Amino acid sequence: MTDAPRTPTSIDKIADAWVDTLAELDPSLATYIGRTEYNDRFADYTPEGTARLIDEGRSTLAAFEAATPVDAVDEVTKEDVSREIRLAIQLHEAKWNLRDLNVIASPAQEIRSVFDLMPTDTVDDWSVVATRLKALPAAVEGYITTLRAGVDQGVVPARRQVEEVVTQIARYTNESGFFATFAGDAAPSEGQLPASLARDLADNANAARVAYDELATFLSSELAPAATEKDGVGREIYGLMSRRFLGATIDLDETYEWGIEELARMVAEQESIANEIKAGASVEEAVAFLEQDPSRKLHGTEALQRWMQETSDRAVAELGKTHFDIPEPIRKLECMIAPTKEGGIYYTGPTDDFSRPGRMWWSVPEGVEDFDTWRELTTVYHEGVPGHHLQIAQAVYNRAELNSYRRLLGGTSGHAEGWALYAERLMEQLGYLSDPADRLGMLDGQRMRAARVVLDIGVHLGKPRLDGQGEWDADYALDFMRHNVNMSDEFVQFEVNRYLGWPGQAPSYKVGQRIWEQLRDEVAEREGDDFSIKAFHKRALSIGGVGLDTLRTALIG
Repeated sequence: MTDAPRTPTSIDKIADAWVDTLAELDPSLATYIGRTEYNDRFADYTPEGTARLIDEGRSTLAAFEAATPVDAVDEVTKEDVSREIRLAIQLHEAKWNLRDLNVIASPAQEIRSVFDLMPTDTVDDWSVVATRLKALPAAVEGYITTLRAGVDQGVVPARRQVEEVVTQIARYTNESGFFATFAGDAAPSEGQLPASLARDLADNANAARVAYDELATFLSSELAPAATEKDGVGREIYGLMSRRFLGATIDLDETYEWGIEELARMVAEQESIANEIKAGASVEEAVAFLEQDPSRKLHGTEALQRWMQETSDRAVAELGKTHFDIPEPIRKLECMIAPTKEGGIYYTGPTDDFSRPGRMWWSVPEGVEDFDTWRELTTVYHEGVPGHHLQIAQAVYNRAELNSYRRLLGGTSGHAEGWALYAERLMEQLGYLSDPADRLGMLDGQRMRAARVVLDIGVHLGKPRLDGQGEWDADYALDFMRHNVNMSDEFVQFEVNRYLGWPGQAPSYKVGQRIWEQLRDEVAEREGDDFSIKAFHKRALSIGGVGLDTLRTALIG
């Protein structure tokens, strides 16, 4: 972070104005970055609403193209934001919005999940929540209009995704689901809700439940019969989605072959460590041995949350003294159990003023009560420090150099998740995974990420199966993942459904790690004896979140 604020340039102003536009047109995104002025509404999810956003993107792109960078910071901003907008336009031209339905990151989830991040400390906060709940049915109706337009044009998601989302919605809307408990548990930190507001919350939450039930009815009665049986999206769409999640163009066929090799390397490394845990044991036997060790078990989500927080706090305190410069606002990281039960583990960044800190969320699947610390230690480092929290919060903190887009919205999954996997390996190198069991847990995750490269490209590009028995399909993908992870079957099934419906995202973790490691090695070779890994990390993270092609240009040229 620079000592004095940088004077905003014309390119900074264009980028900041684009953030303002995105916040206005996508209020859920505004909530995510801590802008509260639009917390009482939703985006226009109709085709017309999406078209307006794309038109604004074209205008912003033209402004960037007409602007001349004055320094290296400007060059990164112009290149990276322009890349993002161009890709959004290409995806719109490919009619992706008409088929945007999946089990983890589509409007079906986003309309609900925004409430997880809304302030609820005061009566005024709950009043805003009530207003947004009242707006939810219109948002859902707009989304249905878009999906119906997709049916009319023959642009539809896979039936598997439709059916799984219907199941999700049933969990949202049942008597103990999100809307019932969210409104029923409403309470400010001080005092009580006025009776009128409590009634509004209850009525509006019930209307939201009805709206989601209507979405489920549409999905079952109209979209499912029209949906495609084929899970793979094909090379054209997959290429766009891969670029979206990496911010880089890769050779998909070479990456598939590399994924097969990387998976084999992970398996060999696991087998070696399994022998350290128990002489002569296979990986499966070592896992079974560890799962019987009560000292490595956590029981219940309260114990899980407490252990996550203690582990994270210790990592921040120790690494902040030795290996990283961690400013005070970044030292606070909250570990949370998510209010949903979908199976994901994720991070949400701090608001621009750090009034809401960075948070690590664990969405524990229904029925899962036991957790293995050896398996999850690396997850805490992945989501926290030196993983996502250090990376993302550092960009937010760097106000002196980075405009609001670069601090709050820039970056890709490949940059973020690639860094987080890179951070896992770094923690091993720093001695934080000295216990073979913890290293096995780290490798379990790394093996899963390598398997996802092979599975994701294999299914969506229709590659030949590794056993030579036809093309990749959903059944083979599920068997393949069961063979390559040591996790509950509920988790594995959710993960595979996620990959099938969110093309290009799952490989971005391991491919992103590969690119981060390639960049580090290239810089080390160029700098020779002058190379400092600590300086490399500081320089790379100070750039903020960018696409990986932009990162390469900024670090190497």
